[in-house]
Amino acid sequence: MLAFLAGVVCFFAFGGGGSVTRAEEEKSARFVCTSIPIEADPSCPLPPMPMQNTSPQEDDLRATVIQLRETILQQKETIVNQRETIKELTSKLNQCENGDLKGSQGTRRKDYSKSGKDTMGDLPRDPSETIDQLGRTMQALKDRLENLEQQQLRANTSGASFPNELRDLLQRRLSDLENQLLSKVAELEDEKSLLYNETTAHRQRTENTLNSLLERITELEKGTSGFKSPEDFKVSLPLRTNYLYGKIKKAMPEMYAFTVCMWLKSSASPGIGTPFSYAVPGQANEIVLIEWGNNPIELLINDKVAQLPLTVSDGRWHHICITWTTRDGLWEAYQDGEKLGTGENLAPWHPIKPGGVIILGQEQDTVGGRFDATQAFVGEISQFNIWDRVLSAQDIMKMANCTSNMPGNVVPWIDNNIEVFGGATKWALETCEERIFES
Repeated sequence: MLAFLAGVVCFFAFGGGGSVTRAEEEKSARFVCTSIPIEADPSCPLPPMPMQNTSPQEDDLRATVIQLRETILQQKETIVNQRETIKELTSKLNQCENGDLKGSQGTRRKDYSKSGKDTMGDLPRDPSETIDQLGRTMQALKDRLENLEQQQLRANTSGASFPNELRDLLQRRLSDLENQLLSKVAELEDEKSLLYNETTAHRQRTENTLNSLLERITELEKGTSGFKSPEDFKVSLPLRTNYLYGKIKKAMPEMYAFTVCMWLKSSASPGIGTPFSYAVPGQANEIVLIEWGNNPIELLINDKVAQLPLTVSDGRWHHICITWTTRDGLWEAYQDGEKLGTGENLAPWHPIKPGGVIILGQEQDTVGGRFDATQAFVGEISQFNIWDRVLSAQDIMKMANCTSNMPGNVVPWIDNNIEVFGGATKWALETCEERIFES
């Protein structure tokens, strides 16, 4: 086709024939004579002389020839670009057909089952990244098709025709690639759904295991393993923290006198901390027994303080009892059955308020909470009992030398009456005689 158009151009350029202008050319034909120097070589071509007095028809023909020549060059450039594009699309389609983009579902399933991960050949591990990559490739192909359509539009404007076969071929190839992309997206969505289901199942198994462990820990905290008798146990608080503690579930009534007795063992230094505290709304220090830092053991009632002459930080078991009455604020302190101190004017005429919380091992800044680790008790506590009266010295001695067991009528030491938290534990208790021997 190019040779034919070139021949047409030469034919019109040199006036090789044509019935339209032959008659007029015969009428206006001229011979131009040009003089040359004597020493010049007649065979050497001289520069063409400009045509003079050309007709309008010749100008139109010359313009038509120039326009056809430009159109042919543009068409040639367009065809070259289209060929390169077709080669690119054919190469990508061959890659898709050979499995570079599509992949083998069976192989992928096999690899996935072996490794437990999303190994999809040369695709990225993340399905979202694969979808984005394929989407970008598809968009690039669409952009190239739009460029070809724009080139077709320019060719139509210049008088040239764009091959419909090429356009249809590109449309079919693009449709095939788009279908393959949609198929790949569907496969990736299936893979993603499978991964999600397996992850959900693994999470559920993990949660079930954790729930089982938590239930077991709760059972251990509640002491469901059982003891020989409901009162033969001790609470262990081995660390000085603000989260290890025991809690008495028994409610406290209003009291005008009380006796608190317990066995305790501690070698913490400095100070054993807070064996117990009772807080009520509006008063965090309703009843507190504390040995903080290098200070002596102190008894706080309604935030009033009395220092007790007790020494229990030698790492041995000791039986201590404290009595108090609102009348004159009289108090007594016993250690291992012996009265070591007494005093008065400790919160006189103040009744102990009901509705509070008793905590073993921590000092409360609010009811049931806001513990300070520096004031925590470190050691073991057992046989914590509270009565709403002042016990006699004989009753206290009998409990200390293991000849009598008197549970408190307000708070008795019973297994299901004590809850432990934060890692505090319940253990079987040594016999009373063994505790006396240790002390």
